Amino acid sequence: MTYHVTLPTQRSRPTSRQLTQLGAGLLLYGVSIALMLASGLGVDPWDVFHQGLSQRTGISFGSVVIGISLLVLLVWIPLRQRPGLGTVANALLVGLVADATLAVLPRPEMLSWQLLMLTTGIVANGIATGLYIGAGLGPGPRDGLMTGIAARTGRSIRLVRTIIELSVLATGWVLGGPVGVGTLLYAISIGPIVQISIARFSIREVSA
Repeated sequence: MTYHVTLPTQRSRPTSRQLTQLGAGLLLYGVSIALMLASGLGVDPWDVFHQGLSQRTGISFGSVVIGISLLVLLVWIPLRQRPGLGTVANALLVGLVADATLAVLPRPEMLSWQLLMLTTGIVANGIATGLYIGAGLGPGPRDGLMTGIAARTGRSIRLVRTIIELSVLATGWVLGGPVGVGTLLYAISIGPIVQISIARFSIREVSA
């Protein structure tokens, strides 16, 4: 999925606004993942994979997220991608926040509450993505994997993203990850939410 917005350029020295926005975005991102998981109605493709791997290994969901993030960053090396502060923070913080939030969230049984938790999680996820990408301190590990493969192969971002997400979704489903109505709802709604969010939160000043 391509977001038709101009992303901010990274500065050599981040401002307090960038750091604050990055932190808020990553915290909200971790909380949003936990909300979708706790709803029990399905999650985005990467988290289907993360949860399936967590269930198979007995490792906490957040620890799996961190571990996969670090492995993905290793793939950046042959792709000649350069991580930023936001990339490293994303890899380390999102999983910790997700685990902490899952520890205190209820698991509702009423469908109305499940749907509320799911939709809140999806909207929050889109806003969080706009916040941390808009801070201009580097993409998340999975976003960088997508853009790196597209750049090296000459294929479109849309095609590369589709292949990656279908691959992790299929693997996660085989592992027993939670595929459901939430997975479909996320797929059809996250693009517009992220596009609006990035446009709203991008920090466009590029002076050092």
